[in-house]
Amino acid sequence: MARVDDKARYYLERAVPQLREFESKEIFSKDEIRTLVQKRTEYERLILSPGSSPFDILSYIAWDRSLEDLRAKRCRRLKIKQSASFRSQSRIFQTFERGVTKHPASKELWRAYLAYAAEEKATKRWRRIMTRALRMLPSDGALWVMAGRKAAGDGDMEGARGLFMRGCRFCTSDSLVWVEYARVEMEWLKRLEKKRGTAAFSASVAAIAAEAARPDKKKNRNVYEEGEGMALFESDDEEGEGDDDGDDGDFSNNAILPKSLASDPLAKNKKPVFSDEMVRKLAATPALEGAIPRAIFDSAIKQPFFSANAAETFFDLFVHFSTAVPSAEPMLVAHVLATMDSIYPKEAATWNCRMKKCLLGLNPNDAAFPRALGTALKSVKEGLADTTDKVQLAAKSSAWIDALLARSESGLDAGLRSVLEDTRRKLDRVGDEDAISKA
Repeated sequence: MARVDDKARYYLERAVPQLREFESKEIFSKDEIRTLVQKRTEYERLILSPGSSPFDILSYIAWDRSLEDLRAKRCRRLKIKQSASFRSQSRIFQTFERGVTKHPASKELWRAYLAYAAEEKATKRWRRIMTRALRMLPSDGALWVMAGRKAAGDGDMEGARGLFMRGCRFCTSDSLVWVEYARVEMEWLKRLEKKRGTAAFSASVAAIAAEAARPDKKKNRNVYEEGEGMALFESDDEEGEGDDDGDDGDFSNNAILPKSLASDPLAKNKKPVFSDEMVRKLAATPALEGAIPRAIFDSAIKQPFFSANAAETFFDLFVHFSTAVPSAEPMLVAHVLATMDSIYPKEAATWNCRMKKCLLGLNPNDAAFPRALGTALKSVKEGLADTTDKVQLAAKSSAWIDALLARSESGLDAGLRSVLEDTRRKLDRVGDEDAISKA
């Protein structure tokens, strides 16, 4: 216990300069400072004790952040312009470091650490934290998704793909990383689709081809061979704490341009490498027609987590981009459904996708909608007679019928609404009958 007290005293002494500032500028009274010291002493002893938990660390940090909020409010009220807020931020970062060092397997602690770094806009520090978290928890799919989405959001699709591909190697027990990887690729295609037919689209396609054809292109740091370190970000091995150097940047107009081209001030004056005819040919390449999301799905088929429900998740994902990516979505949806038909022909998820395929791209006010709805409801009847799980199919069918009724509350024809509500009641009875049979 004496050793715990010695360590606690060490960390308490580091907070003395700030406490003196509180007293000299009358931000807190002497009694309040005495209470703060007592509370901090209790927390230090708690987190330094052998039986401490990640929850204790998070509680301490929450208290420290609330103290910082109170300090900021009092400074505004007393019109104190110079007060060392960075000391609180540094101490919170230090507490997080102590926490993840003592509890390296705590997912909650790593996520809270990353959230705080993002909130404080400490970009380089966030990358270093993420790298350490992924090395410590390589099978945590949520962390890979967070890292890949951050890279994609910063305009670094090459880095995002490297992160997602490595995450897919480690996370084969569920479909989270695989589905999110496909989602990021569809969002990339969506951004490209908005530029289609414009000069920006031609420039983007040409830049992609130029980057791929560069003979001196170095090996992507996000791809590693056996025996190499996991260098997840370019700044992993950099020293220094320059966190607020504007790393994030605005890539809204150069979302798919390589950084070397996007940041070259002389790029506009360079002679174009590709002619308009070459750009038109490149625009028809498989990558711009959905080849990457399809390859992700095809690779997912071979994984242990793959099932009819996982395939349905991919199906719903591609359907979600039906209007945003019209050049790739039909092929992707058809491919997923064909795969489900061949592997899981009698599964409830397969029948549900067949039903939703009938209504794909149709609005309830379209003239073709009633006929398509009739085909879908006919599939419901056939599916209940053929599927291996009637209850699951009834639940899935009820879900999209409820969504259709809610979405078309004001514009749906009364006759169609009556048919859908009647079908909904019949599906409820399927579940009731199954419950009775089991009883």
